[in-house]
Amino acid sequence: MRFLQVIYFLGLLLFYSPSFSQSTQKQLEEERQRLREEIAQMKQLRADNKLKERSILDEVETINSQINTRKNLIKITNQQANLLNREISANLKKIKIYRKELTVLKEDYAKMVSKSYKSKSHQSRIMFLLSSSNFTQAYKRLQYMKQYNEHRKEQADRIESNTKELQGLNTDLSKQKTEKEVLIEENRGEQEKLKGEKREQQVLMASIRKKQGVYTKQIKKKQQQANAIDKAIEKLIREAIARANKKAGKKVAKKGSATTFALTAEAKILADNFTANKGKLPWPVGTGRVTKRFGRQPHPTLPNIQINSSGVEIETRAGEKARTIFEGEVIAIQKLRGASRLIQIRHGNYITTYYNIENITVKEGEKVATKQAIGQVRTNPTTGRAIMKFLIYQNAKRLNPQSWVYKM
Repeated sequence: MRFLQVIYFLGLLLFYSPSFSQSTQKQLEEERQRLREEIAQMKQLRADNKLKERSILDEVETINSQINTRKNLIKITNQQANLLNREISANLKKIKIYRKELTVLKEDYAKMVSKSYKSKSHQSRIMFLLSSSNFTQAYKRLQYMKQYNEHRKEQADRIESNTKELQGLNTDLSKQKTEKEVLIEENRGEQEKLKGEKREQQVLMASIRKKQGVYTKQIKKKQQQANAIDKAIEKLIREAIARANKKAGKKVAKKGSATTFALTAEAKILADNFTANKGKLPWPVGTGRVTKRFGRQPHPTLPNIQINSSGVEIETRAGEKARTIFEGEVIAIQKLRGASRLIQIRHGNYITTYYNIENITVKEGEKVATKQAIGQVRTNPTTGRAIMKFLIYQNAKRLNPQSWVYKM
């Protein structure tokens, strides 16, 4: 029976590894803190822009993002509380097993002490040896006495070790229960804030529905402007490819038809390094949040309308620096209508584009390093929002930045 208990206990330890649990809890806590910071940032941005002439569409878009982020925060906090529940349950099981083990150990140890006391005299031990029928038996009895004493010492050590372990488990249990209570209380507060945001969202949406036709036209006009900017960017990319290929000695059949870089050995190494860092590249701003994802998607305010984005839009703080995501060379700095200024950086056969930039600190032909500041994200004087659009191309092919930048 005791053997089966020990096997069960070992299985429990293997099944519920504390290191695995701690690692998961740490990851959840990091994500929870990130979401809290994102909510605080959105709150600050809204407070900063409170007196600005923001459109109702911008307001709804921001409140939608805030609601989604808060939902994720609540979800992560629930996961942490559930994990703590499992830890508490596992600890309670371990405590129960340790207590049973200690009871058995103490009973066995008490019997050994009693037996040892009854036969403790030096003479009785000698007589036990001398009464052996032969040398082999005497040797076996001597070994038995030695093993018996070692076993008794081991039992005492195990009792001390298990007692300390039990005390530690009880301390952990108390701490885990406190952490769980804090998380539950925090979640109650987040749920109340979420209710308030949803009420605000409903009021804004009611206003939009009254003038849906007007807002639909605004959205379509913005999409047309975005499409025109995308065409201008792609033209710049094809021109950059043509210039690079001409410099490398490769002929281009028709002006503006080049779609693939002819790579030198150095450019190929740079492109390979860029590829190797997929999913690990830094953000193009120090702090920010994605307000528009890559690709075709429902409009965040009027979901019956489809919009398309060639990159991602990132809202950041006023005055935030734009920075490179990888080393490379500045190949274009242009002023486009509706996009302020843009900067294009080549990384082998990859091109990153950063636009809505002002106070530019680099020039065409300049080599830049990873995370180097290249300018400042322009703040719209009317809305008070600082939004940068960021794109990644491989040759003339659009890529999803969220697949390349770390946790975007």
